[in-house]
Amino acid sequence: MHDTEQRTPKEDTVTERVVLAYPGGLDTSVAIGWIAERTGAEVVISFERGVPVALDGEPVTVLQAIQRLGARAGAQGVGRIDLVEDRLVGIKSREVYEAPGALALITAHQELENVTVERELARYKRQVEQRWGELVYDGLWFSPLKRALDGFVEEASRYVTGDIRMTLHGGRAVVTGRRSGQSLYDFHLATYDSGDTFDQSAAQGFIEIFGLSSKMAARRAARA
Repeated sequence: MHDTEQRTPKEDTVTERVVLAYPGGLDTSVAIGWIAERTGAEVVISFERGVPVALDGEPVTVLQAIQRLGARAGAQGVGRIDLVEDRLVGIKSREVYEAPGALALITAHQELENVTVERELARYKRQVEQRWGELVYDGLWFSPLKRALDGFVEEASRYVTGDIRMTLHGGRAVVTGRRSGQSLYDFHLATYDSGDTFDQSAAQGFIEIFGLSSKMAARRAARA
């Protein structure tokens, strides 16, 4: 076992056999089912430019956020990951990680991005996140590409500021509320009620243009 603040990997004869269920135990940071607390816990996580800065209104550092959320989420059974991964040397390895604090933060951060990050930027950022994670996993923390991606992530996080309310219970971290002064969500555009301000007449022309290439391909296929 080699712990870090973000996650604890478990390696033993059970994890080395992909068919066996990981039993957990009293030495873990994530409570197993019959030990986990029976009542849920609610927490509000505040972010500034993508960085966690407060829990329930109390200022924290990133390290403190991980540690305190780790204790609270882990007590609710949140944060165990059981997967088979590809090591850099080409070997497939079954790993069980425990990262309750990090997973709770990631869940909250992703939901705040959903309301503050523009669509095309959000789509591309998901690709960057995958590559960034691969570089870090492979130990290339100081590589030129990783440093360049850091700059992209910092810019993409410019408006990721606000509060996320979530419930921790039953092994899940569930977002129940979002608030941000930088939100792109507009109730009057999104609603289907009478207060809708979206111009529905614009949809017809959009559908015609957006589907034109598919229509042309279908016509060609029909001639074949």
